Amino acid sequence: MLQGRVPQWSARIRFLLLILPLALLGVTLSPQSTAAKTTTYSNPLPVQIPGDGMVESCADPSLLRGQDNDWYMYCTADPLNSEDRNSTSGFNFRLVPTLKSEDLVNWTYVGDAFDLNAANGGRPAWAEPTSGIWAPEVDYLNGQYYMYFVATDVKETVSGVAGCNSDSAIGVATSSSPTGPWLYQSSPIVMPRQNGGGCNFFWTYDPEVIVAQDGLKYIYYGSYYGGVFVQQLSPDGLSVTGPATQVTIANRYEGAEVIYRDGYYYMFVSATNCCNGPLTAYSVFVGRSSSSLGPFVDREGVSLLQGRVGGTPFIMQNGNRWVGAGHNSVFQDLEGEWWTVYHAVDRFDPYFDGATGFTKRPVLLDAVDWINGWPTLNGGRGPSDEPQPAPAAQLGDKSKHKQRTPIEDRLGKLIAAEEFNGDFDLDWTWVREPAEVSYGLEDGTFRFRTQAADLYVDNNSASVLTLPVRSGDYVVETRMRLDLPAEGCCFNYVQAGLVIYGNDDNYIKLTHASIWETRQTEFAKEVAPVPAGYPRYGNTVTGPPAEWTFLRIVKREAASPYGEDTYTAYTSQDGKTWVRGAVWTHELGANERIGLVSMGGSGFVANFDYVRLYELKPGKARE
Repeated sequence: MLQGRVPQWSARIRFLLLILPLALLGVTLSPQSTAAKTTTYSNPLPVQIPGDGMVESCADPSLLRGQDNDWYMYCTADPLNSEDRNSTSGFNFRLVPTLKSEDLVNWTYVGDAFDLNAANGGRPAWAEPTSGIWAPEVDYLNGQYYMYFVATDVKETVSGVAGCNSDSAIGVATSSSPTGPWLYQSSPIVMPRQNGGGCNFFWTYDPEVIVAQDGLKYIYYGSYYGGVFVQQLSPDGLSVTGPATQVTIANRYEGAEVIYRDGYYYMFVSATNCCNGPLTAYSVFVGRSSSSLGPFVDREGVSLLQGRVGGTPFIMQNGNRWVGAGHNSVFQDLEGEWWTVYHAVDRFDPYFDGATGFTKRPVLLDAVDWINGWPTLNGGRGPSDEPQPAPAAQLGDKSKHKQRTPIEDRLGKLIAAEEFNGDFDLDWTWVREPAEVSYGLEDGTFRFRTQAADLYVDNNSASVLTLPVRSGDYVVETRMRLDLPAEGCCFNYVQAGLVIYGNDDNYIKLTHASIWETRQTEFAKEVAPVPAGYPRYGNTVTGPPAEWTFLRIVKREAASPYGEDTYTAYTSQDGKTWVRGAVWTHELGANERIGLVSMGGSGFVANFDYVRLYELKPGKARE
């Protein structure tokens, strides 16, 4: 159920990248290398450890074209692979592994930015010696390299509170070389931000630095707990100045990545749990503004600061092996083509060996297509798992990427409709029928009071009103209202909407849900049985809800590359403009039914205007 299912989206390692336009980086192009040209690539990007295997995880990478015209990538503190262990068989959490490439496809590990064996455990003197060093953001500014980073735990002399391990701050280190040595600055540039008393600190994570069109430098930071903020940097890039401006509501986004294109600043931000093994559904959304300070709005004009929170999907899982794709960085190659790098999870190989629950996050690369002023990944097709044309990484390279138009799922013939006009027309049955006062037909709608009950892992107490469904492909759609306030805390996990129901432990769910200050459309999957230690529930989110929200799930039978059924989420505020969301795969069996739920807490009412079942017009949802 969004944040509450893993508290505040779970405190975990994260991912951030930035590359400024080449002119701002001061890059001088050199003649094309004589090395063999790379014309195609496949995800994940290969990262060689010289003489010692491959790097299997590079979360939160920051991408930079160096002054030597090679490309560099910097990763959050993590092991390089499953064999990267110390003398006691524990993992080596290397402090910012550094990778190098000439062609943006083939990468080599060239060492760590900081030495674990150095003073204070390789951390800055103001951080605890066990602090995480997360989300490196590397830029070339003022004639040197700057590495901005998160220190997850600072010393009492910095935070002012003893005994805390969640008092995060943003620091910076500088170097004359993209591979170091790096010199930490003597204090954080963004201090821990206390929310009340004691060890209650906002998450000061995920630095992102830009040079805006006015020539001023800005840093974005923050996460789910507290929201994302932007603040001006000093000219030397070593301190902040002036007030901080909030650019996203709390409990929705993190990992800001900001670029400028054609008069707009585009802010890419990630949502939901980054690290939930094969059920990770981390995703990237985008908003844009004419100002680097926001407000950022989505394609439908909804602000990322609203309670019914905006955000246009950019990277969403598509039913292949890649799930949990997020925390991206956007850049241009040397032909001006746009690309993004991001981490993801291989759902068939999600964990470090021998460490179930510790999610690996290899790095992926894909092309960005711009359609009507908005970015899409591979024309909306999601993370690629087949050979793709390579970027133009060096002068003289040619990219063969061609922009692709998004493929839409189209409604076919109406199969059945329940309009709730005076009586039930279809063969509905209850799973756990509620008290009669809890539901009924009212003013041409089905009224369904929210229950102090749930359908989540081992809590299977909620009522589900179900309807038989045909085999094969179909589309189910409803228009519904949930009488929650549009914003404000807290009505956590109150929700209502659609379920594709196999049984209590195997279903797909698309609901209008209340999460702390926000109202979101949650798209979730539960599965059982699973191997020991594996999650049973995973979730992502889709477009913003409204007073009346349209929900749609498209089922395609055996449509994944592995023969699984696929389920695609759509939401709409007006029933005309639809936001396409992520794809879950599932096998719900012969007893699959469509259903309605209204649960997560009592005191509210859901009204369903109709439920309609359509055929799906022939055609592939993804090329």
